[in-house]
Amino acid sequence: MSQQSHTSHPYEATMSNLFSYPILILLCATLGLAPFFPQPHIVEKLRMLFAGNLVRPIDIFDLLMHATPFALLLAKVVIDLRAR
Repeated sequence: MSQQSHTSHPYEATMSNLFSYPILILLCATLGLAPFFPQPHIVEKLRMLFAGNLVRPIDIFDLLMHATPFALLLAKVVIDLRAR
């Protein structure tokens, strides 16, 4: 019988590269902040959220879409800091 080696999952390196800091920062700067003028969508949607005006499903989806890169970046920072 052969012993299985304890190697990492084949997709682990791919996911690590996909969620690298440069990629996440690029996603935050593009998808997260787009459109840039007159103000980023995420700023507009957060203002609507804090004012209690974020009620339409399309606005909620828009907030989630623009917030996802920031959430992924924050998760990566937390995971990397805990790994120390």
